[in-house]
Amino acid sequence: MKVNVEIDCTPLEARQFFGLPDVSPMQNAVMDKMQQQVMANIEKVSPESLIQSWFTFDPKIAERFQDMFVTMAGLGGMGKKDK
Repeated sequence: MKVNVEIDCTPLEARQFFGLPDVSPMQNAVMDKMQQQVMANIEKVSPESLIQSWFTFDPKIAERFQDMFVTMAGLGGMGKKDK
C-alpha cells in the first residue's frame, strides 16, 4: 500500500505546527549586523584607499611599482642581452 500526503504550507506555518521557535527576529538582527559590517568595510577596499595605504607605507613605493612594470613589460633588461 502506498499513501501520499501533500501539505501546502509556508515554512513559517510548518515551524508553528511543529512548535519550533520563530527565529526571524534573530535572522533579521544578524543580517542587519552583517550589512553594517559590509558597508563599513567597503570604504577600506575602494581603489583610492588601497592606493593611499600602499603609498603611505613606503615613500619609494611609486618608484618600485614603476620599476616592476617596466621589468614586466620587458623594457628594463635591454642591456643584459649582451652575452
